[in-house]
Amino acid sequence: MRFDILTLFPGMFAGLLNESILKRAQERGLVSIHLHNIRDYATDRHQTTDDTPFGGGGGMVIKPEPLFAAVESVRQETQVPVILLSPQGRLFNQALAAELGRQPRLILICGRYEGVDERVREHLVTDEISIGDYVLSGGELAAMVLVEATTRLLPGALGDPGAVFEDSHARGLLEYPHYTRPAVFRGWEVPEVLRAGNHADIARWRREQALRRTWERRPELIDRAQLTEQDIKFLARLTQEGPEPLGAETVITKD
Repeated sequence: MRFDILTLFPGMFAGLLNESILKRAQERGLVSIHLHNIRDYATDRHQTTDDTPFGGGGGMVIKPEPLFAAVESVRQETQVPVILLSPQGRLFNQALAAELGRQPRLILICGRYEGVDERVREHLVTDEISIGDYVLSGGELAAMVLVEATTRLLPGALGDPGAVFEDSHARGLLEYPHYTRPAVFRGWEVPEVLRAGNHADIARWRREQALRRTWERRPELIDRAQLTEQDIKFLARLTQEGPEPLGAETVITKD
């Protein structure tokens, strides 16, 4: 998979791209990541990429000329999704990361300042994605999140191929608790079920803990999760026991 990232600050990516999972994925040939400085596509001697907005107001707006030139040069004649990282885009999540991971190539535009000229949205961009309901100084951090989350879902990117299926949100629930040695630390013990070695009991405990944690912290996710009859009975017991989960009221039903 190939990522082409258009940014005014390519230096921001150095640490992320050369460490951990992304470094290994590039070394294995699973992904290639190419940074393109938008200023290189400006035509004036000052490499101007932004200007004041028509109609007045504070801030600056990225001009359409360098963005169109950059995308057209990078994309050439092939059809490639062009994604603008923007707080106005659809919300990024695990399902969207998996969707993007099925593309052989993506072009990411990192906005800055007050945003981009609207003609970029109307005639150049094919999708807009937001990583949350807050505002950052630019799209660089959002691009990093998108690239990392998408890459780790690619086959071979992680040492344990099954790890992505156990992550929080991978199956609609938050992940169960993890423990490692020592078995006792400052008087706090690892649950006995994890030390006994019964794989069926461990699987059941982990599922119940994932359900409990989701019910307590993100109850709205329960309504979208795929639940078994056993899951529904366990959640019903949680509801009877209380206390109420954090967040909106969730009613556990089965069709």
